[in-house]
Order: sequence, then C-alpha cells, then structure tokens
Amino acid sequence: MLLRLTNVPRDYAWGSTTLLAALEGRGPADAPEAEVWFGDHPGDPADVDGGGTLDAVTGGRLPYLLKLLAAAQPLSIQVHPTVAQARAGWEREADLAMDAPERNYRDANHKPELLVALSERFESLSGLRPVDETLALLDGLPDGPAVRALRDRLSGSGDVLRDTLRWLLDGSAGDAVDGIIDAVRAAGTDAPASVQAVARIADTYPGDPGVVVALLMNHLVLQRGEGVFLRAGLLHAYLSGLGVEIMAASDNVLRGGLTPKRIDVAELLAVVDSSSGSVPVLRPTADGPVTEYEVPVPDFALRRVEIDAEPIDIAAEGPTMVLATSGDVVVSAGGERLALQVGAAAFLDASDGIVTLTGPGEAFVAGPGR
Repeated sequence: MLLRLTNVPRDYAWGSTTLLAALEGRGPADAPEAEVWFGDHPGDPADVDGGGTLDAVTGGRLPYLLKLLAAAQPLSIQVHPTVAQARAGWEREADLAMDAPERNYRDANHKPELLVALSERFESLSGLRPVDETLALLDGLPDGPAVRALRDRLSGSGDVLRDTLRWLLDGSAGDAVDGIIDAVRAAGTDAPASVQAVARIADTYPGDPGVVVALLMNHLVLQRGEGVFLRAGLLHAYLSGLGVEIMAASDNVLRGGLTPKRIDVAELLAVVDSSSGSVPVLRPTADGPVTEYEVPVPDFALRRVEIDAEPIDIAAEGPTMVLATSGDVVVSAGGERLALQVGAAAFLDASDGIVTLTGPGEAFVAGPGR
C-alpha cells in the first residue's frame, strides 16, 4: 500500500507567506502558512490522494507526527511533559471539556520533537543557558535597577532559574520586565547575537515577560540539514526559518511567554526542567547519501536522503512516510510507484519492507524509533 499525502497549511499568525510557497515553487500566499501536518492526529489528519484522511487508514495509531514548519515570527516559548506528567495531567482534567480554556492536556502522551532546518538559516531558543553565561550577558547591558534586579535573582541560592521564571511570569517582576527589555534594546548592534535576537523578539512582543525569559535561553542558529532534539521538560521556541519537524503524536503544550494564549504558571513550573546547559546541534555526516538523526526516544526516527543518479533502498521498519523536499523524488514499494511533488509525502505500511527512492532530489524518511 503506497498512498500520497497532502494537507492544507495551518494559518497560525507566526507563519510565513513565502517559505512554504517557495519550497513548493509557487507565489506568496495570501495568509500566513505555518505548519503542514502529515500524520493521523485527530487535530488535522493528512489528506489521502483519492479521498479520505490518513486516520481512516491507520486507525489513529501512528506513534509520530511529521510536519513542515515555516516561521516568520517567534512561536510561543513552550515546554512539553514527560509521559508520566502527561498521564497525570490528563487524569486530573478528565472532567473538563476538550475545548475548556483551563485545559492543559489534550492527550496522555509526551511530545519530544526533532527539528531539521530546510532553510539556510533556522533560528531558535533551546534550553536554559548556564547562569554564569547569562550573568556575563547582563554585564554587557546598560545598568539600571531592572537589570540589577534580574542579576540579583540569578545570583541567589537554590533553583534560581525556576525562581526567576516564576518571578517573571506570575507578575511579581512588575516594571522590571519593561526595564530589562529597554536595556536589551539599548545594547544596540554591537551586542552579542543572542541579545540582538531578544531585541528582535521584543519588536514582535513588546512588554511580554517572555522576552526576558528568552534572555535566559540558549540562542541556536541551525544551517540547512542541521537538527536539534527537544526532550521533555526543555524550554524552547522557534524564531524563524523553514524546517522538517517530527514528534511523538501529542498536542500537549505548556506555554511560557510570547503568546496571547493562557499561561498556567504553576503547571509550567511543575513540568519545566530548570537545569541549564547547552543543547547539541545534530550535524549531518559527509560519508554517504543518508543522514540519520539519532534521538533517545522510541516514538520516531528520521533520515534525510540525498538522491543522485543511483536509486537508494531504505528499510521501512513499521509505518513509514517519505516527504519530498527538493527535486524529483519517486517512491517505489511493494510493486507500486509514486512520483512526489515537493511538499507532498508518501505513506506505506509495515508490510512493504523496503522503500526505493529515485531522484535526483532530497527526501526525509520518517518511521517509528528503533
């Protein structure tokens, strides 16, 4: 069974009118295009060529959700729960309607995710920066009572990052938020790239405490083909660029700023991992056409395949998707053959065994983890 999948881009406000359009070789869209979902998640199951949606084929049991993501503006700062946290939250909210504004948990699953850059530059915030490095950044800002208040918080004892997040998000920081943002803006173009990135965020979300939360986070810039894995509990936000994203099949999100949506500060702080450190960039190797992005979860696996003149055989270990991202990709499996337009995907079930890709072109192959 070999099926062609497409979907209508989701029009979240942070999306781009040009990134997905350029990938697919069409003119700019009239409205933001943020995400295209290739999966069977009930929130937006993929369309199957010829009629119907993928959930009718899979029974809604795929362990992963594959997406194209296009960001022209920052996404909300967010964190995802562990499986245990998701199950407990789902049970606590059992009596709430699914659309209840106070609901945090949409399912009982975790949501680790992997993002691989398709654009030449993909900008993100990933994890909390070591405190001493943030203090060094603050030393480069114009001094004032607001900056000193943040420095004092970070120089204290105990779980200073969790305490600082609470101070910023529950309203206790008061006018200090605006004062810190003013200092970031005043640092100018000679400031480090991470400070300049926060200043750009402030242009989109003036006065939002999440701007100061962003100042506490690692600023990552991915080049095309590079990836970042975001484990449960890791605070993150994508800022700009086009990428392929794969995650466990879940819609559980706790927000921590840069959004008009509800922020449940207590639940965010219960879920977030407040330990600090750098987040490694997953870089493609140069020893063959297939790049594997190693992730420590069983929900999904992702491979990037660069196809030249020779066909490439890929083992299909479970329900598999092939997403075409450039060139002329043809997928063959189980005696069937399917030519894919860029931005479309093929789906094949576990019984097909081997999928053969011909090109020239580039494709991402997604499947369950090993």
